[in-house]
Amino acid sequence: MIEIDGRPRRRPPHRGRSERPTTAEGYHAPVMVDEVLALLESEGTGVMIDATLGGGGHAAAILHARPDLRILGVDRDPVARAAALSRLAPFGDRVRVVAGTFADASDIVAAEGDFIGSDPIVAILYDLGVSSRQLDDPERGFSYRFDAPLDMRMDPTQGPTAADVLAGLSRAELIEVLRENGETRFAGAIADRVIAEHPATTFELVRAVEAAVPPAARRRGNAASRVFQALRIEVNREVDQLRDGLEAGWDVLSGGGVMIVISYHSGEDRMVKAFFHEAATGGCHCPPEIGCVCGAVPTARVPRASARLASADEVAHNPRAHSARLRSAWKVAA
Repeated sequence: MIEIDGRPRRRPPHRGRSERPTTAEGYHAPVMVDEVLALLESEGTGVMIDATLGGGGHAAAILHARPDLRILGVDRDPVARAAALSRLAPFGDRVRVVAGTFADASDIVAAEGDFIGSDPIVAILYDLGVSSRQLDDPERGFSYRFDAPLDMRMDPTQGPTAADVLAGLSRAELIEVLRENGETRFAGAIADRVIAEHPATTFELVRAVEAAVPPAARRRGNAASRVFQALRIEVNREVDQLRDGLEAGWDVLSGGGVMIVISYHSGEDRMVKAFFHEAATGGCHCPPEIGCVCGAVPTARVPRASARLASADEVAHNPRAHSARLRSAWKVAA
């Protein structure tokens, strides 16, 4: 059973786990698919935006379960778009794949008017973070497991690489990046070492981090993992992208539609929670003891305050689901 709006719902009957469409080669199995499908049960016919398309795992499951929905898939990674196009080809003209980021939602919707037509945008999905395909491609520079140029760009055709970003940050800026995006205990020591060594490859960055972190701390896990996460977030402007993307997505979502966000990092989850709270209160900050006297008008309904977690069964089958946090909100019809 899945709990939606405080009420137990049966897992969607259309298929079991063994019947799910397979994922595109090299891409992780989509996380919390049953929960996403349950949230879509109350939505009518229309268009859904998959704002982080990846290899098309969520999109394939949704198109399979909901023949009355069409999906506009968005991704900045050209390799991901190619994989998704192949994966979703059986669904024909029910899906369109476009280049972009979720911060571009308004422009994308305007440009794809011929696909959307007069149908409402009934849902928008964000599955944040980096894909298994990106992590496992040695040439992309996302992983500390492979020696490669320090790149880390989601779109390898645009913007500065991770090596460029590191070369341009002051010590204070690098410490802030590390602390804000994942590494707090040894941020100062790591920043000092990185600035001194100017790493240009993944293994050079790993060596700099290991030289800065005490051996006892390294025994508790790979010391570079949080540093790579922090740098990836900075390179791809993921914090700015998420803030702008939530606002842009909310603007294009039709009244009564649902926004679904799956995050894997506490900072992302806090941002989503705050955004939904602001929409649900209409931005009211009046003292609770006197109630709202500012005339704020809520634009969202958030029936559940806490994030949903993946089931123990899913985590056992899909370890990536371990850190997943799913939040959802419905847009109040004007």
